[in-house]
Formats: sequence, C-alpha cells, structure tokens
Amino acid sequence: MSGPVPGNRVLPGLPSAYTLVAYDSLGSTNDEAKRLARDEGAVHGTLVWALRQTEGRGRRGRAWDSPEGNLYVSLILRPGCRPASAAQLSFVTAGALADALQPLLPEAVCQCKWPNDLLLDDRKAAGILLESETDEAGDIDWLVVGVGINVQHYPPESEFPATSLRNEGSRLDEPGPVLVRFAQSFSTWYDAWKAEGFGPIREGWLQLARGIGGPITVRLADRTLNGVFADLDADGALLLDLDGGERRRITAGDVFFPGLSSPGSGGGT
Repeated sequence: MSGPVPGNRVLPGLPSAYTLVAYDSLGSTNDEAKRLARDEGAVHGTLVWALRQTEGRGRRGRAWDSPEGNLYVSLILRPGCRPASAAQLSFVTAGALADALQPLLPEAVCQCKWPNDLLLDDRKAAGILLESETDEAGDIDWLVVGVGINVQHYPPESEFPATSLRNEGSRLDEPGPVLVRFAQSFSTWYDAWKAEGFGPIREGWLQLARGIGGPITVRLADRTLNGVFADLDADGALLLDLDGGERRRITAGDVFFPGLSSPGSGGGT
C-alpha cells in the first residue's frame, strides 16, 4: 500500500462535508476504508480514493480490473440505521451516479441495472459494493460504499458488455473531476434518503431503471429464473413475474437482458 499522497490531493469543488484520503495505490479502497472505520474511527463522509487498485473486487468477491485512469473510491458512512435500511444505500448511490454522469454524456443514456450497476446504452460503466459492520445493538456502526467507474478504460471481454466514459464521449474523462461530481450528487440523494426515507429514492431509481416491464433472466446461487421485471418492492427487492403467474421476490442475484449477455458465460463483471 502506498501512503497518502501529500496534501491528500485537494479536489476543487469537493463539498466540505467530505474528508478526502488519497493514495497512489491500494489493494482495495474498500478494505482500506473498512480499516479506517473500524480501527481509526474514521468519520462519516471520509472518502478513500486510489489511482489504482491491485486487489479490486466487485460483488461476491469477483475481481475488478483496476488500471490507472479509472475511478476507485470508497465512502465511509455512519447512517445510524438497521441493516435492512442500509441496503437501500445501493439505490441511493446508483441514482447519484446517474445524475452525476448523465450531463457529461452528449449521446449515451445512463440507466440503473438492479441491484448495483450503472449502464451507458446497455453497457456497464460503474459498479457499487456495500460492506458494513453492526454495533452491539445490531445497528449499523459503519458502512462503506465502494464505487468503481470506468472513466478511461473498460474490459474488452466481460460477462456483461462494458464501456467507459471516454469511450462514450464524456465531457470529463479524468477521475478527479468525476469524483467531485459524484460526491456532490451523492450528498443530494443521501440527504433525501435521510429526510424522506426510501420512497422517493425508489421512485427516482425506477425512472432510471433498465428492464422494468420487460423480460429478464435472473441468475441465483442455485438456479436461473426467466420472467418479467415487474417492479421494485418497498425495500429494494426485485419482483419477478414468472410464466404461469407466480411472482417471485428476489433479494440477491445477477440480472441479464435478452440479446445483451449470456447468463451461462464465464468471466468476471
């Protein structure tokens, strides 16, 4: 692990509510953020940013290719809520990403892919990873929101098609300014969640969602289901209408769209 960059890399425009800790290189920004939260009492709003990662990962421990030029950042939150409510912060983050990035893109359309990815014209451009720890009362002591954005690079071969901001003609294609935009947008979405609960977040996410009302494949740990993405329930679970009229509530799984990706293909995401 490289030490913090001298001066912690001041970013013009970063809201004062954030405390930035920047590194040239880390194994994983999420791992460092968890260490700071658990061992050093890092405050709510601490941002851990690395120019590159050597052990980046996504959901379910999947490797996340992390070359310099993309954005790797983990935000420490102390939301003071129950674990079930904390899971809603994935939707807060996805909505904030879409709001931050859409104005930068002259043609591509940002959409949220359940449960935690951002798409640009049906290609993955960003992913979200939440990790947390509870206190003795069972409330969230700290939660880390990890975000990876393909700013300059993207994997040419992956299970789900990918792209980058630069590839889509973004008006910004440097990680620092993209981080500032995300931080500004996240403050708005997070404040709305704290003040009004999940309802407005759910509605905002649904307006940005990919696949609502259409056919999808959901790959679970032990089976694969095909059906129609009917809705998002009140706590963020995917509601899947199966052939025959049965409705299934899905809390974890990988979503694929017909013609875009193969649920049986190999590789990471």
